[in-house]
Amino acid sequence: MESSAADARDNIRSRCRLRTVSRVLVVLVPAAALGGCAGGVLQPKGPIGAANAKILLDAVGIMSVIVVPTIVGLVAIGWWFRASNTRARYQPRFVYSGRLEIIVWSIPLLVIMFLGGLTWIGSHELDPFVPIASNAKDPPLEVQVISLDWKWLFIYPQQRVASVNELVIPAGTPVHFFLTSASVMNQFFVPQLGSMIATMNGMQTQLHLQADRPGSYYGLSAQFSGDGFSGMHFTVRAVSQDDFEHWVAATQQSGGPVLDRNGYFDLLRESCDVKPFTYHSADPALFAAIVKRNLPPGPGPYVGRAGPGVRPIGCG
Repeated sequence: MESSAADARDNIRSRCRLRTVSRVLVVLVPAAALGGCAGGVLQPKGPIGAANAKILLDAVGIMSVIVVPTIVGLVAIGWWFRASNTRARYQPRFVYSGRLEIIVWSIPLLVIMFLGGLTWIGSHELDPFVPIASNAKDPPLEVQVISLDWKWLFIYPQQRVASVNELVIPAGTPVHFFLTSASVMNQFFVPQLGSMIATMNGMQTQLHLQADRPGSYYGLSAQFSGDGFSGMHFTVRAVSQDDFEHWVAATQQSGGPVLDRNGYFDLLRESCDVKPFTYHSADPALFAAIVKRNLPPGPGPYVGRAGPGVRPIGCG
């Protein structure tokens, strides 16, 4: 009998330990997963990113007006109409209440109106074609962005240099992006700096962004585009104006490859997980030629439209 009781106690202790470990894991696993979410839209480092985050948080607050009372109401109804509560009135023939209908429909309508107004105003204020008001003495930096298979090309037409999978910009200075695609449609997105925008072949889009302070920010392709999509990301390095000028000078004197038409066709070939590199000289007319389709697009899924010497290789 004593051994049976001891075994029972041991079993109870084991179950309690298992429950404790399970509860700890339930808390720690999501926390560990969320630990890798740093550097997202809720940690903005520029005026456009801050405005995006404000719209998102305002929208969550407005929706909470209906979500929170609904959850509270469900709990309250379940508690009040429990079987042991003799004070709850049972009304099996209840069908309709005008007052309840007004409450049920008016609150969602008000929420939709507030969300619609918030979206309307915010989308106009954050028009990607509208320049950023800035106190910076230097004029906005122009950068031409081209999405390829599966990498990003950044051309600095004023400095006549270019880089792949690394974007260097001066902190505190607005950047005016001109964007297109040399292949399939894509999405240019730097979560901490702001608005996502599409890149399409034969079409030019624009975007204004700014990094308020020096730092490294994660940029990515936000639309699936084939085999190498998972490696189609880049780093934005915001540096001081002096450091930016030094980077431009060092790039120009690096003796690296030249981005002319031949260099562009070499880059156009499909490639995966491309490490960042620079071109010490870049033809600023390439961007317009790509937009106007004077240069053939990359293969993408349309193998028949591939340019001369361009062969789809995939990443499998």
